[in-house]
Amino acid sequence: MSELIELEHDTIDDGKLNRQVLINHSRAQGKLIVSLAQDERLEVMPELSIDLKGLDISQFGFKSTIELKPDISVYWQTPVPEAEPLDDIIRSPSPPDLAIEIISTSQTLTEMTNKVKAYFALNVKSCWLVLPSLSTIYVFYPPHRYRVFPPDTELVDETMDIHLPIQKVFKSCS
Repeated sequence: MSELIELEHDTIDDGKLNRQVLINHSRAQGKLIVSLAQDERLEVMPELSIDLKGLDISQFGFKSTIELKPDISVYWQTPVPEAEPLDDIIRSPSPPDLAIEIISTSQTLTEMTNKVKAYFALNVKSCWLVLPSLSTIYVFYPPHRYRVFPPDTELVDETMDIHLPIQKVFKSCS
């Protein structure tokens, strides 16, 4: 029988730590996916594991692993040919063009900016950090540039050629 231990925003189930997705995080993720998927140039994939191809991400403060998993990965084109249903691929061999992370209350800004650095080391072209609690999105460009898009503005990601009204993402998130 499995034992379930509840923590503030995490659970331990059968010895594995699982982050609970919070309402505002989930709502922002859904609205971003819907908004971005309307652009036919883009392939939008939630929770897709990205193969690190041997990159040591311990330099960014993470334990050694073989994958990273952005909340949303966005590609200009499908990263790999479609697989047969029985032969699905475990992790994408290609990093996304855009990695989007949505900060939950249990995550720190330092942890998330370190993740941005890891994505750039994988040659991701643009990263967004979404802060539902502030209705704000940070758009990062390599190596250390970023722009802040507060409520009631239009997000403009020049690298990805994406224009998105912030209120589309955060309506009902506050």
